[in-house]
Amino acid sequence: SVASSVVVSAATAFLDASQPQLLPSTTMEDDEPTPDSYIKLISADSTTFYLQRRIALQVDTIKAMLDGNFRESEEGVIRFPDIGDSALEKVVRYLHYKDKWSNSSARIPEFDIAPEEALELLVAASYLNC
Repeated sequence: SVASSVVVSAATAFLDASQPQLLPSTTMEDDEPTPDSYIKLISADSTTFYLQRRIALQVDTIKAMLDGNFRESEEGVIRFPDIGDSALEKVVRYLHYKDKWSNSSARIPEFDIAPEEALELLVAASYLNC
C-alpha cells in the first residue's frame, strides 16, 4: 500500500516500512512505484527495496532476469536469498552512484566501503556481475 512504503532520500531507493528503516526516509503519499518504472528487490532478510528499472537494467544479471522468460520479468520482483539487507542496500546505493557519476567530467567522489563490508559486497557484486 502507499502508506506502507517509504522513500529513501539518500539513495533514491525504496524500503518496505514493515522492515527496519536503514536509511533516512520520508513517507510516500501519492507516488507509488509502478511495475513499469521500478522493480522490487528482496534481500535474504526479507527487506524490500524498489529500484528504478532503468538503473537496474545496467546490471547484467538483473537485465537477464527482466528480459528473459523468468518469473521476475512477469512480476517485476527479484529475490536474492544469498544477499543480506546491508549488502543489497549498499549495492543499490552503488548503482545510484554509478548512474550519477558514470558520464561525469567532474571529479568523482570515492564510494566508501567499510572493510567489514568488503567480502559480502564482493560476493554480491560477483553474483550480480556489476
